[in-house]
Amino acid sequence: MKIFILTLTTLALSMTLSAQTLEKMQWFNEPENWTIKNNSLTMQVTPQSDYWRISHYGFTVDDAPFIYTTRGGEFEVKVKISGDYKVRFDQAGLMLRIDKENYIKAGIEYVEGKYNLSCVVTHHTSDWSVIELDKPVEAVWIKAVRRLDAVEIFYSFDDVNYTMMRNCWLADNSPVMVGMMAACPDGNGFEARFESFQIKHLPDQRRLEWLKNNAE
Repeated sequence: MKIFILTLTTLALSMTLSAQTLEKMQWFNEPENWTIKNNSLTMQVTPQSDYWRISHYGFTVDDAPFIYTTRGGEFEVKVKISGDYKVRFDQAGLMLRIDKENYIKAGIEYVEGKYNLSCVVTHHTSDWSVIELDKPVEAVWIKAVRRLDAVEIFYSFDDVNYTMMRNCWLADNSPVMVGMMAACPDGNGFEARFESFQIKHLPDQRRLEWLKNNAE
């Protein structure tokens, strides 16, 4: 029995990332124009759209394009992001969303003529953290790892070396919509591109610990 449990655990932990079929994903606020080709998504971002709740600005918006799949447990997800950013707050990134009051979005945001690694965490009200880049970048990879009640957000410029940019709370044991979003709060829209979207299911940590402590 111990060998069987260890074998299952090893197989689960060694699962490789596989591409999520974009055509099977669902839209929340579908943009007017978008295309999928070779597991890459290009969208014309809806003008005057965003995700934000209450804090600092005093308003709530929940109307930007978001394409997603639903996951019920723990997972790792990553995507390569690029865009023709034009005006203040143009943004594109990953999004993890339980509902309108609980979500995380992380990616690139164009602010005051500079590229920023940006993360908004919303639990009833939104917060915003940024890492200003010293020069424009052609693309960035964003990765999120959901474990128990925490999500770790990482960025990379080569899909090899990843650096953590945020560790934040998200309720566990709750289904999560996970996918790609883009927003254009101030402008008339822009083109955002997402390549190599990949998602991997991770075995539940509590379950693995239980199996370890209760092996026959």
